[in-house]
Amino acid sequence: MEGGSSPNLQLQQLPLATAAVSVQPHTDSFSYKENLIGALLAIFGHLVSSIALNLQKYSHIRLAGSKDPRAYFKTKTWWCGFLLLVLGELGVFSSYAFAPLSLIVPLSAVSVIASAIIGIIFIKEKWKPKEFLRRYVLSFIGCGLAIVGTYLLVTFGPNSHEKMTAENITRHLVSWPFLLYVLVEIIVFCLLLYFYKEKNANYIVVILLLVALLGSMTVVTVKAVAGMIVVSIQGTLQLDSPIFYIMLVCMIATAIYQATFLAQASQLYDSAQIASVGYILSTAAAISAGATFYLDFTGEDVLHICMFALGCLIAFLGVFLITRNRKKPVPFEPYISMDAMPGMQNMHDKGIAVQPDLKASFSYGALENNDNMPEIYTPATLPIVQEQHGPKGVSAPPYRVLEHSKKD
Repeated sequence: MEGGSSPNLQLQQLPLATAAVSVQPHTDSFSYKENLIGALLAIFGHLVSSIALNLQKYSHIRLAGSKDPRAYFKTKTWWCGFLLLVLGELGVFSSYAFAPLSLIVPLSAVSVIASAIIGIIFIKEKWKPKEFLRRYVLSFIGCGLAIVGTYLLVTFGPNSHEKMTAENITRHLVSWPFLLYVLVEIIVFCLLLYFYKEKNANYIVVILLLVALLGSMTVVTVKAVAGMIVVSIQGTLQLDSPIFYIMLVCMIATAIYQATFLAQASQLYDSAQIASVGYILSTAAAISAGATFYLDFTGEDVLHICMFALGCLIAFLGVFLITRNRKKPVPFEPYISMDAMPGMQNMHDKGIAVQPDLKASFSYGALENNDNMPEIYTPATLPIVQEQHGPKGVSAPPYRVLEHSKKD
């Protein structure tokens, strides 16, 4: 009896074991197709957005260099860039509905790669091959590393998928890992905001950390809103749920405050620094939020997680090298401080007016010693003139003009 019943027990348990295995995220073949669709949509969106921004920039530069009195929004080039920008943002927005959050966010490196390539292609200066390679070697290396990192991200990205229904989102929203993550994030955000506002800690890391913390909440809500819209289009209406509008309001609010801090950072620091440091911090914060809220790495083996982390590090290094090679703008100084001139003492010292030492001649805008200049550029001698001040008949002490010869 026991020998005859054991095969039946094995046959009865086999479908159960197969069903248990089929729910694992890495065995569903369709989930890989969703990953690929989401990754392609994100790459397409970032490419189109980068082209659109460069078109709008080209429109501004072209108007600034011509006598065209039209405003920028009245040109066809600017509107073409605007429409492409909307198309690219829609592509990125829809990609969150198909692929995990931790896979989509690092793919924003594609926009940095595209901007670097477009900048090299449309460069106006003519360089010799050796000078061109020497000048842009870091950009080429950075683009190569970023492409390799993007490939590793797409290949070894997390493969967890679930329908973005109101019930699932509400369950994730009240889970204790996410509540603990939000509590830590609120504490860190308040501390950074205190040091930034009250202590004037205007460091780039402080400002971009504020942007990254807000951005992590933005991408979490973007994925929820995009997923619920796709599920509604597929036939199960989710737009009548209150959680949809809660996520929508949070998405808009965090995006607005994020743009505010980015605008403040752009006034203090170079755009290349903001692009590299912001990409690294925002990606790390978004991956942490996705792993906590949507449990992106549930069921993934150690090898896939390590290769995904390696892809992130390579993409970080590539973006850093690309942005490091950009020119830093040289600020224009409309005047020179008097105490910065050679031979000029501080005018407030002891209240004595001091003449500049003409032996160390200087030129406006360049604080350099020009003693080797030809004699034709030496200061001209001034005649000694005496003027009478005050009422007639009362002599006033004449003021003295220093007279220098060319030898002095």
